[in-house]
Amino acid sequence: MQGMEVIDLAAVIREIGRGAAGARDLSCAEAQALYAAILDGQVPDLEQGAIAIALRMKTETIDEMVGFLAAANERLPSLGRPAGKLRPVVIPTYNGARRSANLTPLLALLVQRFGVPVLVHGLSDDYGRVTSEQIFAEFGLPACSSLAQAQLAIDEYGLAYVPLPLLSPGLERQLSLRSRLGLRNSAHSLVKMLDPFHGEALLLTAATHPDYLTSMRAVLTAASAHALLLRGSEGEPFANPKRRPQIEHLHDGASDILFEAERDSLRVLPQLPETCDAGATVAWMHRVLAGEASLPLPIANQLACCLYACGRASDLNQAKALVAVECAGMAVV
Repeated sequence: MQGMEVIDLAAVIREIGRGAAGARDLSCAEAQALYAAILDGQVPDLEQGAIAIALRMKTETIDEMVGFLAAANERLPSLGRPAGKLRPVVIPTYNGARRSANLTPLLALLVQRFGVPVLVHGLSDDYGRVTSEQIFAEFGLPACSSLAQAQLAIDEYGLAYVPLPLLSPGLERQLSLRSRLGLRNSAHSLVKMLDPFHGEALLLTAATHPDYLTSMRAVLTAASAHALLLRGSEGEPFANPKRRPQIEHLHDGASDILFEAERDSLRVLPQLPETCDAGATVAWMHRVLAGEASLPLPIANQLACCLYACGRASDLNQAKALVAVECAGMAVV
């Protein structure tokens, strides 16, 4: 299959569709070619469904995911990195909130407060959850309607929220397969590792389950990405405000643990929004940003990681000090 201009889809499905024990894995180059065809709309629905189910049954290898990600990043538009030495922070938001408040927008606003450019991208559909797009709109920051508007917002305001269809219509179509097939597919992990700045960004990447941390670490390392990796809160990329997860920094082929995971429950639980709806979340965010409510310490720790990894601080201790000074009015607990 490798090197062929036209992919024999039946041959691919026959090779990868023999179950966990009998399937043949794709090489990185084969996976990149296959996913490029999928994203370009060259694979019919029937074959797409068969490929998605086959990959789910055998599970994707690291080489396959690296190839898929390369195909996805090749098709992303190029956003310009704002002038300066700071890496823009890219925050994917694809899970939303169902039980507790979605604090991804708050984290984005806090990073922006330090003069760091931030791009947030995600879904408009809520699937019964409260999305970051809904929270941003309630806060007064509507989604960008064009890439030009996104670039202008990043350059002038330092923060832009972009719906996925603007970045990658192909990946948006892949995500929509879940409603038809009833199963997640490779795109659900890929969207969390996209870099519209093509190597210039710091990615904030969260895994929904512990097993995915290992695979995402390997994929991001192979892609030479700069990223912060952690276990997400309901899949969202903010640190659990009640118990901080491990936060690690991936860069230059290395992995540094910046904060270990907390094992003990907090003695004093942070005061969080009473409900997870957008109105309650935004009202609480306004209070935190105004210094009238406490910023949960795990979020402050994650903020320090962002400032260090993007170049805003020379080391983690300086980043902690910057957060302590700037957030003093927030009464971090």
